[in-house]
Amino acid sequence: MSDDIELVLTAAPGPAAIATVTGEIDLHTAPGLRTRALELIDQGHHHLILDLSGVGFCDSAGLSALIGIWHGTQGAGGCLALAAVPDRLMRMLTLTGVDSVLPHYPTTAEALVAHQGAPDVA
Repeated sequence: MSDDIELVLTAAPGPAAIATVTGEIDLHTAPGLRTRALELIDQGHHHLILDLSGVGFCDSAGLSALIGIWHGTQGAGGCLALAAVPDRLMRMLTLTGVDSVLPHYPTTAEALVAHQGAPDVA
């Protein structure tokens, strides 16, 4: 497993933000991912779209981080959506039922279109 995870803000159309996640989300990297995502929310990006196309691995700690990020967006009056979720991670989301809580889209463009209908999204 790698100790590195990258979260890069790739677009910020108003209160919505598209952030690309690259690396493995595991026990070592999940806390950093959560912290960085919550910082984006604190900066006013209450509607967060995580592009997960660059995620090669995600364990239960990563799943917990995603749920924590979702709680952060909810607490700020926003929402979280996942885009380009790799098959292995999608299976985990489905098996745990988290896919019914976290909306997911095949592409970031589709997630952004869906977010355009969310309150406060410019």
